[in-house]
Amino acid sequence: MRSLILLLTLLVASARADDAKPFNPADYPPGVQTALHYANEECDAQEGGEVTFAPNTVRKIDLTGDGREDYIVDFQDTKCGDRETTYCGTGGCVMKILVTLPEGRVREVFGGHVLRYRIMAPPSKRGAARTIRFDLHGSFCGGFGPQTCIKQKTIAAPPFAFRQP
Repeated sequence: MRSLILLLTLLVASARADDAKPFNPADYPPGVQTALHYANEECDAQEGGEVTFAPNTVRKIDLTGDGREDYIVDFQDTKCGDRETTYCGTGGCVMKILVTLPEGRVREVFGGHVLRYRIMAPPSKRGAARTIRFDLHGSFCGGFGPQTCIKQKTIAAPPFAFRQP
């Protein structure tokens, strides 16, 4: 019986993997496609070959609380040819946040290297903007190297950046 359950579990997992839709930049609005094009430009500059996007490269989520889908483009698992570190380094991996404006255009509000990020629990107030906790390279807090610098930012339409002191 245990073997039968294991076999069925493996078959279902295999079927899901086969049904997984490959990543296609054309599935996203022009502003997101522009953000994704960065990967091609960087890979071409390094003569790295073909860019391979991970299925989770783009995350759709309402960050501003306005009911429209916003986008997080995370290049952590993106590959440039056979290179796995083109988009990542000691300061983290390249990440871009894009928000959808009322007229439907997408605007990049953040672009930079991030070690990790976490979208904080939704606020109790409906329609409120989400806050993201960023783990950055220590130099953004006056430290250095592997010391993690934690910054939080509530996401809205104006662009923002983290500056090193």
